[in-house]
Amino acid sequence: MLAGQKETFAKLRSQMQEGKEYLWFHVSSLGEFEQGRPLMEWIRANRPELGIVLTFFSPSGYESAKKYQYADIICYLPFDTALNAKRFVSILRPKMAFFVKYEFWMNYLQALNRAAVPTYSISSIFRQGQAFFRPWGLFYRRALRCFKHLYVQNEESKSLLATIGIDNVTVVGDTRFDRVAKIQELARQLPLVEAFVEGGRPVFVAGSSWGADEDVYLPYFNEHQGWKLIIASHEVNEDRVKNITQHVKGACVRYTKATIDEVRAADCLIIDCFGLLSSIYRYGNVAYVGGGFGVGIHNILEAAVYGMPVFFGPNNAKFQEAQHLKACGGGLEIDSAESFARKMAAFDANTQSLQMAGKAAGDYVHSNSGASKKILDDLKI
Repeated sequence: MLAGQKETFAKLRSQMQEGKEYLWFHVSSLGEFEQGRPLMEWIRANRPELGIVLTFFSPSGYESAKKYQYADIICYLPFDTALNAKRFVSILRPKMAFFVKYEFWMNYLQALNRAAVPTYSISSIFRQGQAFFRPWGLFYRRALRCFKHLYVQNEESKSLLATIGIDNVTVVGDTRFDRVAKIQELARQLPLVEAFVEGGRPVFVAGSSWGADEDVYLPYFNEHQGWKLIIASHEVNEDRVKNITQHVKGACVRYTKATIDEVRAADCLIIDCFGLLSSIYRYGNVAYVGGGFGVGIHNILEAAVYGMPVFFGPNNAKFQEAQHLKACGGGLEIDSAESFARKMAAFDANTQSLQMAGKAAGDYVHSNSGASKKILDDLKI
């Protein structure tokens, strides 16, 4: 990250085209990048004369997206100092700037404001406990006043902002719903996975799985051989693959090393590479999304969009989509191997309840799509 930040100003100067107008999108990491993608891709398709500059703070986000084809320039955003902000804005001179979700960089926002650059907050979400709403939060509230408009995810956010005198706010929802709908539309066909799911046994897909997650769901499948299991670990290395293999009773094969005949005979398929998970969910009947026994759940919408129930761990309180999925019956929170086993057993005993939960999950995602169009219609880019 530090090395990348040192290259930012030179990269801007060398890659910017004279006379071209640029829109600047700033995201923290990969999740926020996915929220910004529907807007960037619409702009590229409909306003190709406009350039797009995409900046990241997190190395994990930058490394994953540094070859993103719809941005003209991709770089790190240097630390939020007054000097860095002044230099960045004076070099780029963006036509508009977009900060996605939780990005509130005081010096950059003030530099944009002084340069009269229309600046927008996209897919932002606010909670009572945030600094903006505390008695001592005046400094943080100043950052919010630099936005020309805030496009927030829910009515609670709009109401909270109103309590501190910010009313240039529109509730549009979360652009991630548009992104996962597009992912579903573009999902790849994977012949090895198709061979694995042949035969009629239901398929359980564990995505972004950590060791703590496997401790919860693997005991059930070791005792219930009627299911096939696909595991896509959050980390892909030899130690993780070996550890998973040792804890699965059935026949395991690795995606990158298996033949068609081997996957047909296997009980568990371990995905030992990156980039396939969003397409793999399409082959499942039930999904589990990891991270809920750690820092927080990963992307549950990527699974829910395919119309199947999604399990996740207890650390999900800050994830609005998890709360909504639980409320509609499409998401199932579990806190132990025992609670997972009870809920899976209920699905095994009543396939109609499984189908109803899956329909609820799919309906929730598709009914909440459209935030990107609302933003774009309002901006009239």
